[in-house]
Amino acid sequence: MKYKDEWFNDDEFWTRYAPVMFDEKRWAEVPTVADGITRLAKLELYGASTKPKGKKSSTAKTDPFPRVADLCCGFGRISLELTRRGFITTGVDITLSYLNAAKEDAAHENLDIEFLHTDVRSFKRKAAYDLAINIYNSFGYFEDPADDLVFVKNAYGALKPGAAFIIDVLGKEIAVRDFNEAEWFERAGITVLAESSPMDSWASVWNRWILIKDEQRWEKEFIQRLYAGSELRALLLKAGFSTVEIYGGWDERPYDHHAESLIAVGRK
Repeated sequence: MKYKDEWFNDDEFWTRYAPVMFDEKRWAEVPTVADGITRLAKLELYGASTKPKGKKSSTAKTDPFPRVADLCCGFGRISLELTRRGFITTGVDITLSYLNAAKEDAAHENLDIEFLHTDVRSFKRKAAYDLAINIYNSFGYFEDPADDLVFVKNAYGALKPGAAFIIDVLGKEIAVRDFNEAEWFERAGITVLAESSPMDSWASVWNRWILIKDEQRWEKEFIQRLYAGSELRALLLKAGFSTVEIYGGWDERPYDHHAESLIAVGRK
């Protein structure tokens, strides 16, 4: 794999840290996030009984059901929910253990989902989807900032004319507003020690997470590039999107000092 040396190509890290990042709150919010996605994408909320069981994932232009690419899908939280609602879904992720878990859940529910083990910078399909999504702060970790544009251009190229790309990130304004240099908390029976420090005039944030459980200790350092709302809009426009809407939450609130997250909706 072309990008194998970057820090996030570490399956053990994601396995160790999964209970902390994907706690009960993250699973409970799935229906709300799925509602927001379908509303912002201007796609009908299909009922789970709408799509015939056993329908195969297809790139056929005659498909009556919306097709969605879930880029950095993780455990498939959103992929599974959208498929339950009748979408034809492709989940893309670099973490094999997460994809295997997603496949097991899909098989258990008899949901037909295409899961691809690949880097989103290498994922390319031509005008195949009615929607592409990148959810839950999984953007801005590439070592080369130019790769952010590569990723967004790939998403643009995979969309049909008029389709939307929805990206949900930690906005720079929110990161500054809520910045905490150090904290510790307990989650899923794990003690978490977290340190953060702004870099390059808030262009990015350095993070160190230490996990302690049963007298064992794991540590990881990583850097996330931050985007202001205006910067994320500019990036999507540069990738080719004709319009970009910015929101501060799944309820379509404005992106202001009360925003919960930075959500951008680029339309092809």
